[in-house]
Amino acid sequence: MGFYHYIYWSKLQIDYICSIYKYNYYTHTHMDKELPKFDLPEDWLAGTDISKELLGLYKNYPVRLKCEIIALCMDGEIDASVNLNRITVRRNDIITLMPGSIFQINELNGELKIFFLGFSSKYVERNDKAKTMLDAIYSTLGRPRISLSDKGAEIIEKYYRLLIDVYELSDDKIKSEIADNIFTDTHKGISLLYKKKTASDNVASSKSEQLCKAFTQMVMQHYNENRNVAWYAEKLGITHAHLCSVVKQATGKTCADIISSMVIMDAKSQLKSTQQSIQAISDSLNFANMSFFGKYFKRHVGMSPLEYRNNG
Repeated sequence: MGFYHYIYWSKLQIDYICSIYKYNYYTHTHMDKELPKFDLPEDWLAGTDISKELLGLYKNYPVRLKCEIIALCMDGEIDASVNLNRITVRRNDIITLMPGSIFQINELNGELKIFFLGFSSKYVERNDKAKTMLDAIYSTLGRPRISLSDKGAEIIEKYYRLLIDVYELSDDKIKSEIADNIFTDTHKGISLLYKKKTASDNVASSKSEQLCKAFTQMVMQHYNENRNVAWYAEKLGITHAHLCSVVKQATGKTCADIISSMVIMDAKSQLKSTQQSIQAISDSLNFANMSFFGKYFKRHVGMSPLEYRNNG
């Protein structure tokens, strides 16, 4: 259950949710030994009125998106982390969060005015067009946020308002029937926006960038199974040395840094947000034993998993 589910609840209900959410959501629904997951209950969903209160539920608690979210900010400011990269979303910014993205709120400022459109994981997974369109905007992984002109943002806002009206006035059958058209039209528009932005910034999608994106995506999918850089290089069909060189040059980080960052982010989330035993967390991240996990965690964080859980 994600916060979009709560948008349609009353203020009183939201106040109650805020007081119990971090306990109930993370300790009772997060039983799959991974980062808490976020999905939508319907094929697609459009809306607004995402308050600080709702987004604040995700402050300092990373979640993995199963769905895809495309959001437009028309007021306020959001400091967030997307796949380890810190970004600031301001007025006239549009952000595309792909399935599998790890998202965390850091700070919220001003009165927020956010429009969103989302597609559930079930819809994306069963829709052949969806797979094609998601591939077409794969470039958003490295640059999830783009800034629009006032006129451009106004046009996109009108589109969102139209989708909200359609969503609120349509029954389930009609929503299902028009889902493909909304998905295709939206992604054609998003693709054009990102291509135009890339061209205006003179950012070429080089082979090195494509390789870095492929590596990052693969790490997001497999960090809890494999931490060996050579394994990723083999899967990508290149040498270990070439992968390390390209990633270091493009990101300033080593391959091992990127992998360990994902592992530690997941471990921290489980330690703080669940009641899983340290042994269970170690197992979920595919460590040989709890002792090895403890040493790995302490090397990167500066304290043991238990110390972090109690005092971190």
